[in-house]
Amino acid sequence: MTNLALSDDQASAFDSVTEMLRGAGIDLDDALLTPSKSSATSVMAVTGKAGSGKTMLLSELYKALEGAGVEVVSGDYESRKRRDKRTLAILAPTNKAASVLRFRGVPATTIHRILYTPVYDPEYERIAEWLAGNGERPEVEGLTEEALDRASAFFQNNKSIPGALAAAGLRGSDFITGWKRREEPLDIGFVDEASMLDDRQFEDLKEIFPTLLLFGDPAQLAPVNQSGAMVFDSLPAPRVLNLGRIHRQAADNPILDLAHALADPEVDFHRFERMVEDAAARDDRVVWGQRVEVDLMARSPALVWRNVTRVRLIQAFRTVYGAPDDRLLEGEPLICDGLELPLKHRKKRLDLEARGLIKGAQVIYLGEGRKPGFSRLHVMGAEDPQVSAASIVKIEKPDEEEPFIPYAARMGAAFLHGAAVTIHKAQGSQWKTVQVFAPDLYTAARMGRTEAGQPLWKRLAYVAITRAQERLIWVVRNRLAKPSAPLTIDDLRSTPAAPLTLSEPTED
Repeated sequence: MTNLALSDDQASAFDSVTEMLRGAGIDLDDALLTPSKSSATSVMAVTGKAGSGKTMLLSELYKALEGAGVEVVSGDYESRKRRDKRTLAILAPTNKAASVLRFRGVPATTIHRILYTPVYDPEYERIAEWLAGNGERPEVEGLTEEALDRASAFFQNNKSIPGALAAAGLRGSDFITGWKRREEPLDIGFVDEASMLDDRQFEDLKEIFPTLLLFGDPAQLAPVNQSGAMVFDSLPAPRVLNLGRIHRQAADNPILDLAHALADPEVDFHRFERMVEDAAARDDRVVWGQRVEVDLMARSPALVWRNVTRVRLIQAFRTVYGAPDDRLLEGEPLICDGLELPLKHRKKRLDLEARGLIKGAQVIYLGEGRKPGFSRLHVMGAEDPQVSAASIVKIEKPDEEEPFIPYAARMGAAFLHGAAVTIHKAQGSQWKTVQVFAPDLYTAARMGRTEAGQPLWKRLAYVAITRAQERLIWVVRNRLAKPSAPLTIDDLRSTPAAPLTLSEPTED
């Protein structure tokens, strides 16, 4: 059992998961690992609203499994499979969601980084095996003893193989020669933000993990085109463990107080806004905003419901910073809108996705690449954020059907501007300060739309509010503040990262 004092519902869930893991051959009570007793896929879900302790429970289960000798697979390197090895992967749908867990000491990675595994150059694979504790200290031509010492010191504090090799002076393209679809299954998968999973991702995960534990918030928005249903809704009742208690530290948070107030059926939009205004008068963690603060939009997008609002805010952002129509400024935020690659470029798709350029990824534009159509990018939340990639950047404008395209390779990663995003796309991410554009939610409330039996505006407000880690700005007027300084990328230069350069796709 865990050393941390858990609430009754957390302790009950911990015991239920412990019993499921015992069936998978992992005894947490006695720290024993035995062969799995069944080949059938076992799925369980832990659900609860914000502040109910899902992340705390996930963290304690991870510590217990690691203490029992289960090996955590991070997605950046995997040792050769041993018969006696048992594995755990902790996953999130996006880089940003994974980074939230890593910030709390949980070694999470994205679903894509587990579906696709890197292929290492044999020379550098020896370094990776040594760092992972499975081999002798190697001698590698071109690398000094001091460089290996730097790699080892980095790895002691941060269990990232690419980060350690970067500390030795290597680039990602030096040691990663490509990516392949995972062929052999792992043992246990923990999936955070499981409300974002669609049916196809769920099926992919069940192919890889015979034991799968989902953590999700049933009050969030379901994936688009899933009729308001989340993947854990289809599980039988005994397989869904609900955490109903909101913990004291969460209850003292005015942002979460507002989020939970939305569950009251007596609270309509106008009453809720009065609650926001009252909270702002009592606590500076809630702000009753008279305008959108443009300084925040470069790193923390304004959250909206309607696409028309998103496009107009983006245009206003670019205008106040003096961004020209024919190019991007360094520091402008972008959102990956998918990969525009034909099927014959499957390997290139794996490269891009595994390095963080998946649909919904938030990136910052760092400047033009060395080749026409290429961009240097910083992928927010990624373990190795610096990427150079063939890019197709689309800038939408109000009242124009076709977007303006300042940069376009023949094929590659497609991007939309990221100064404002829809609340649906923000799901899974968190920022220290979040601006919610309230007039959009009022529009949703007036339309009377519902999703899974709840007023849509309440689900939208709940998701938007719970994206804020420290401060919530509830913007009530359609106005934009002036910037206090030009856009900058100085805050990104201090981030240690292995620069990963992707070669331009070929025509064959």
